[in-house]
Amino acid sequence: MRVIGISAYYHDSAAALVEDGLIVAAAQEERFTRTRHDAAFPSHALDYCLRESGITLDSIDFVAFYDKPLLKFERLLETYLAFAPRGFESFKAAIPLWLREKLFLKDLLVSTLRQHGGRKDWDGRILFSEHHLSHAASAFFPSPFEEAAVLTMDGVGEWATTSLAHGHGNELEVKREIHFPHSLGLLYSAFTYYLGFKVNSGEYKVMGLSPYGEPKYASRIRENLIDIKPDGSFRLALDYFDFCTGLRMTNGRFDALFGGPPRKPDAPVTQREMDLAASIQAVTEEVVLKLTGSVAFETGQRNLCLAGGVALNCVANGAVLRSGRFDNLWIQPAAGDAGGALGAALGAFHLHCGRPRIALGGAADLMQGSFLGPGFAQPECEERLRAAGAVFDVLDDGGIIEACADSLAAGSAVGWFQGRMEFGPRALGGRSILGDARSPMMQSVLNLKVKRRESFRPFAPSVLREKVADWFELDCDSPYMLLVAGVVENRRRSMTPHQQTLFGIEKLNVLRSEIPAVTHVDYSARVQTVHAETNPRYHALISSFERKTGCPVIVNTSFNVRGEPIVCTPEDAFACFMGTEIDVLAVGNCLMRKRDQNPALASRETHFAPD
Repeated sequence: MRVIGISAYYHDSAAALVEDGLIVAAAQEERFTRTRHDAAFPSHALDYCLRESGITLDSIDFVAFYDKPLLKFERLLETYLAFAPRGFESFKAAIPLWLREKLFLKDLLVSTLRQHGGRKDWDGRILFSEHHLSHAASAFFPSPFEEAAVLTMDGVGEWATTSLAHGHGNELEVKREIHFPHSLGLLYSAFTYYLGFKVNSGEYKVMGLSPYGEPKYASRIRENLIDIKPDGSFRLALDYFDFCTGLRMTNGRFDALFGGPPRKPDAPVTQREMDLAASIQAVTEEVVLKLTGSVAFETGQRNLCLAGGVALNCVANGAVLRSGRFDNLWIQPAAGDAGGALGAALGAFHLHCGRPRIALGGAADLMQGSFLGPGFAQPECEERLRAAGAVFDVLDDGGIIEACADSLAAGSAVGWFQGRMEFGPRALGGRSILGDARSPMMQSVLNLKVKRRESFRPFAPSVLREKVADWFELDCDSPYMLLVAGVVENRRRSMTPHQQTLFGIEKLNVLRSEIPAVTHVDYSARVQTVHAETNPRYHALISSFERKTGCPVIVNTSFNVRGEPIVCTPEDAFACFMGTEIDVLAVGNCLMRKRDQNPALASRETHFAPD
């Protein structure tokens, strides 16, 4: 049985293909169109999924959509009526699109599927899953657990903003929910907006900024914006927010509470912004810890699965792990709306069709390291690179690994394009830019010369799974870069009082540990454990680097620049390589050095838009 899952028409549209319970392919539309967070129907991603399996749409049994538009429309209408007449401008902006397309989504899907060559009668074969059920299915069914509690936290689906489900075998049932407008995700997004970052993409910047500040405003948030109950349930004080009725997240009363209007996106980041980021992060962690604590007490489960946009808050995830309330924690790597496509497909297969799960055995999961996107055979890589004007050498497997390990040890920034593309927002060693974690300058080089992003943003370490406990306060799998842990004490270096007063890249460049390029200002790191089973070539590269340097840790950041999606094709990789100060590029077994390239090709650099 084959099921296609679709998420679309809000942000981060995606398609996923499940065959007989196995995840064959999954990809976000943005990677193909090069439009970040593309919300359009995922035509390119759908075509890719079909190509990967070598089938046409006529071989698909069901197409599952990740939410229920009629329920969402009900929520919009009830919200506008409840806040009338204040919501009229927002209502006026939203309703035409709903009346034109979204209320008739089934017809739109049938029409679009026919454009992709599907001749099948789709009546009864297009399914709609509730948004939070899609998230929960994406977390539980690929997990290694036979039974688990499943917690979903995001902005809002149809009505639910937070939900608890119970998964057992091929069954999954939502037990309770918190409903809109009371939303932890929207609260965090309100501060994202207020701090001058873009909602639905800048939340991770708030998380990265938070260690620079003190949670001076946390009590003000608790006393005025959110009422947190002992079990983690909560209610927002809606008169401080505008997301119910307007086109902004916050309003004048929110501004007055925190002493001024939202920061303009191009304005400097000050200590006030750092303290606000630290404050909302502290409150978020408090809610998440109380929620997970009550889930553990209520269910008695020792396994927990997480999904939804809030599950991408790896600092909070790390706190949940350290709390010890669960023995095992598994987080869907595509925890946001893109992952809803996968959850819709898995939910259709297991819940609608009643098909059993595949027995995995051990600690393996179904995500295959999340390497579910397009890959390119060596001959195709060579052909595409030649057409792009690249100058390269073709090395054998051992040669490409040794050459890149040597470059990393010499301080070079290395573009690493290998195997299949990752599904989800994190680069995990398939489409990555790599550097030497020991280098005190690597943070500055990558942020300012390659990524072209804010100086305060930290980078993540990739570490051999078998060596993780030697370097970080973590001794479990973290293959998807979704857990934050501290650098172990014996690898740290204390900061002087003067160094503590520095800001941004100056503070990050202080030698705080033996691996300063991946050690945040609070000695934390967003850890990715690298496993020989799921990414043998990346594991071999880090192993070679360790043999040369004694260090099994390298810098891993996504292969893109600010404002662009992660690269998908060899041509994308070469264009990014030529448009930045990446020194070396490895695409399959093709090795490119910047000094050998035609400088005129740098003019093909794409436009680097703001986030």
